[in-house]
Amino acid sequence: MAEMSDSNLDKTTIIQQAIASCCGAIITSLFVTPLDVIKTRLQAQSNPFPKGKCFVYSNGLMDHICVCENGDSKAWYKKTGHFKGTLDAFVKIIRIEGIKSLWSGLPPTLIMALPTTVIYFTCYDQLSEVLKSRLGKDDEHIPVLAGSLSRFGSVTVVSPLELIRTRMQYRKLSYKQLYTCVSSKVATDGWFSLWRGWSSTVLRDVPFSAMYWYNYERFKKMMCKEVGAHEPTFFIAFTSGAASGSIAAVITLPFDVVKTHRQTELWESETLKIPQRDCTSTWAVMRKIVAKNGITGLFAGIIPRLFKVAPACAIMISTYEYGKSFFSHLNEKMNQRP
Repeated sequence: MAEMSDSNLDKTTIIQQAIASCCGAIITSLFVTPLDVIKTRLQAQSNPFPKGKCFVYSNGLMDHICVCENGDSKAWYKKTGHFKGTLDAFVKIIRIEGIKSLWSGLPPTLIMALPTTVIYFTCYDQLSEVLKSRLGKDDEHIPVLAGSLSRFGSVTVVSPLELIRTRMQYRKLSYKQLYTCVSSKVATDGWFSLWRGWSSTVLRDVPFSAMYWYNYERFKKMMCKEVGAHEPTFFIAFTSGAASGSIAAVITLPFDVVKTHRQTELWESETLKIPQRDCTSTWAVMRKIVAKNGITGLFAGIIPRLFKVAPACAIMISTYEYGKSFFSHLNEKMNQRP
């Protein structure tokens, strides 16, 4: 297995970094999507989703809001099954429905996740290099600043697309109808209405990224020192990604719970025609959850989140780093040719 150098960034172009991040996003979604499909099917089996209600389906790269349809629905999450556990569900879904069922909902994820991932990882690397030239190569603030700024930028740029994707999930709209829908919304509420839900996403994702990159860089250096390696290997990147992703996921879980709560409440109010409550701010929703379920309510679903985030972070960062290493060695070979 080839080793990955911290200097790989100096030897790769922005286009190559973008390709590496795209490959990482595709590989991550291919590995993690089946886990969440199985989890959702097991949940639906033990506690059937009532008509009009909705649930959050996430496959490691992004969240999807799924509105439950009627009992005759042929939606993937409503298909009957008597599963004894994860392994049993995995085997039966492949045998009865075909292996493609394990990747339900993958296309819309890739359409949205690829631009988000490219912006996020490429900006992180570029910002890191700029900050290193100004603050010094070993400054510990660099991962925090670069991670926060790159995530803030990617969330802000993609937020309107997220709103459009949500509308298309809610109702089957033609492009003309979608344009009319978005235009009327902008005319009524202004351009800033396209960034609805941006604040709760930023509160969850920016702190996550700051902690993730800070811990990732520290773990990577510690493991290299421990094993006596001058450069991080694929295994070191994978392990560091999993550990740092887990820590960030636990600490930022309350904001993830709030975001999920706001998303599902909005969808159910539209689907079931229930008047939306005035409790819309992030802090107001937090107070409401604590009053109803106690402080533990803010950490609901911690185990499923860890099972999803840890492998997703590990696969994404290790494939991304390995992709940069591949292009770095390719560029060296090209430059050595007469």
